[in-house]
Amino acid sequence: QVQLVESGGGLVQAGESLRLSCAASGRTQAMGWSRQAPGKEREFVAVISWSGGTKRYADSVKGRFTISRDNAKNTVYLQMNTLKPEDTAVYYCNTRDSTLSPPNYWGRGTQVTISS
Repeated sequence: QVQLVESGGGLVQAGESLRLSCAASGRTQAMGWSRQAPGKEREFVAVISWSGGTKRYADSVKGRFTISRDNAKNTVYLQMNTLKPEDTAVYYCNTRDSTLSPPNYWGRGTQVTISS
């Protein structure tokens, strides 16, 4: 069983940055982020392998978001730059068996709101 706790969400203006963190308790392999905007389905944002050598991003965030991890702290991060109002969503951390596997554990989410 893995427990995930996200932090770092908030309200910022368009063009600003935020960094999300997700602390995991338990053994993890790949870890990732997804988001869900009001009235929309949850969507993939980014994923990183255990070694950090493989990363994948949704096209909508490529070049603006960076995923990273610190295995000593069992924590994954999402650095979000040049934020846009359409990035407004609840952001969820998840774990996966690999970067190509579906998520198997989820956090409760952290709200990110971008004002125009």
